[in-house]
Amino acid sequence: MMISHPITESQNPHTMDLDQVSTLEMLERMNQEDQQVAFAVKRALPQIAQVVDVIYNALSSDHSLYYIGAGTSGRLGVLDAAECPATFSTPSSLVQAIIAGGETALRFPIEGAEDDGDLGIRNIRQYGVGHGDVLVGISASGNPAYVVEALRHAKEEGVITVSLTCNPDAQANEVADFAIVTEVGAEVLSGSSRLKAGTAQKMVLNILSTASMVKLGKTYGNLMVDLKASNEKLKARALHLVMLIAKVDKEAAQHALDRCNGQVKLAVLLALNLAPNPKEAQTHLDAHKGRLRACLE
Repeated sequence: MMISHPITESQNPHTMDLDQVSTLEMLERMNQEDQQVAFAVKRALPQIAQVVDVIYNALSSDHSLYYIGAGTSGRLGVLDAAECPATFSTPSSLVQAIIAGGETALRFPIEGAEDDGDLGIRNIRQYGVGHGDVLVGISASGNPAYVVEALRHAKEEGVITVSLTCNPDAQANEVADFAIVTEVGAEVLSGSSRLKAGTAQKMVLNILSTASMVKLGKTYGNLMVDLKASNEKLKARALHLVMLIAKVDKEAAQHALDRCNGQVKLAVLLALNLAPNPKEAQTHLDAHKGRLRACLE
């Protein structure tokens, strides 16, 4: 019986003898295939840019960004969402991830979860995904019912929906308002979408969250001025940032940080004498929508 498969399930002609070559040649083949990923993402940049603007507008209007996926795709969504609070001091509710099978699926495969469309619908309801939010459905093939039905239902509820797939013919692409397709071609191991497809998804998710946060004013140039100084490394980074931006010595920077409970933006304003105390600095920052550059200019 002939079965139609997406390109991610096809057999790669360049790796058919993968189990017969030397270790170095095996790695060279894998590396050569991986190099195609960045080009696939580059081709999708116009679509990615559209989605970044959509996410920015939603987050600016007190809505949230949600990722949803099963297996590897779901785990990548969880990873990206989990890194936003530490990197940008965002509340945990701003960027959230939903994975088929819940937390158990982070470590163990949950058989059949990706085929359960009703579960996808129940999960987005449980998370409170609602009108004005953005839901990004992540799937290499773009066909699992868990993702497709979640996107379909969310769209009916006024949620802005996005599909992130590696398959131009994916069902998710037809359902979603916006489609991001990174055509990475056949995998090194046929059907193992944790390889090139997973790398492409990770790259796109990095772009979506990082670019949206930059537009929200969470950075100053390419400096992470909204980081949470929760360990010694990050405390040292915060100190360096205040010294660099305010152009003050270590002692003055540390004094400002101590007064501001480690918050870089507020410490910069104090170090530059643009505010007499942390409360006034916060008021000044709020008046400029949290954008340090606007405060300094």
